Amino acid sequence: MTLSEGAIPKKARTASVDFDALATDLVKNFSAGIELPRSDAEFCALALRVFEYQFVHNSTYQRYSERRGVTPLTVSAWRDVPLVPTGAFRHLDLVAGEADSVEAVFHTSGTSTRCGPPGRHLIPRLSLYRASLLPPFKAHLLPDTDELRFISLIPSPTELPRSSLSHMVGVAAEVFASDVHWAVDGTGVIDRELLAAALHASSAESRPVLLLGTAFAFVHALEQDVLGPLPPGSRIMETGGFKGRSREVASVELYGALSGTTTVPIDHIVNEYGMTELQSQLYTTVLSEPTLEPGGHVFPPWMRVRALDPSTLEELEEGAEGLLAFFDLANAGSVCHVLTEDVGSVRRGRVHLKGRVVGAEPRGCSRAMDDLMATR
Repeated sequence: MTLSEGAIPKKARTASVDFDALATDLVKNFSAGIELPRSDAEFCALALRVFEYQFVHNSTYQRYSERRGVTPLTVSAWRDVPLVPTGAFRHLDLVAGEADSVEAVFHTSGTSTRCGPPGRHLIPRLSLYRASLLPPFKAHLLPDTDELRFISLIPSPTELPRSSLSHMVGVAAEVFASDVHWAVDGTGVIDRELLAAALHASSAESRPVLLLGTAFAFVHALEQDVLGPLPPGSRIMETGGFKGRSREVASVELYGALSGTTTVPIDHIVNEYGMTELQSQLYTTVLSEPTLEPGGHVFPPWMRVRALDPSTLEELEEGAEGLLAFFDLANAGSVCHVLTEDVGSVRRGRVHLKGRVVGAEPRGCSRAMDDLMATR
């Protein structure tokens, strides 16, 4: 494998990786923005530095990698770094370093009963999360402005300190919001008076708004008839929120209802895709790249995404549907190579989501989980 294909010489990877230096380099890389291309060789060099650090400082991951015949001295490409199923976050504290030195702990939703209890993602450096979330948020939700009023149907990080989504919106609001109105409490109840006042003030002042919420929160808001017209230039961020719920609404139906009620054009409704087990997010590009053919989510240049065969975990050809696997450099403090139970394909640098696995746990996930649990 040549450097252009994503390999680096083994002799460059024999020294122990210092996390302070690694985190500094990653923050610098993320802060350069999403427009600056990163070569495969640059990504792989960082990926293998991260793997070496995680291998040395996470004994569970080290034993798991060794069972699979992979160490920092034998691996030469990021694709070969051992995958960790999202279900492992429900059973193991996958932190590289001391668990008592983490800066935040985010909990998964716990809506999937197959994988057991809710999981935990231990975050040693919130600075990595901040650096990874801000450039894509700006590029895909505010490409034409540096500041908007935020009205959030996602609870504040004060209400839900263990929610990575609430934390994400809180960090973005600190940087990009002229003012922020948290219109939902930690139990999901809408503050009708606060929301009505924020909507009225925005209309009276003709100030564009960024309205944020989960799909399920928007369904509730529409059913309760608490939304209204938003000023021109407003936009909506919608993120998935149906897992484990009693009913679902197709996105085309939901977006049509949101647009009709708020007067926000459908091409100003952006979908965000993320998960507690990852620190980077993916977005649709209706605002950031409106001239391109719509469809799919783009990922930042410090992430790679593949579709894998559910049984063998072999990488599938472009456009084929399989289990989605993410290599997220922002996960440097835990594990970067994450195998999900989300099904989709990757085409021309975009992820096309199909849904979640239905029925039995995929054989590839099951084998990986067995290997992980055997290392405890």
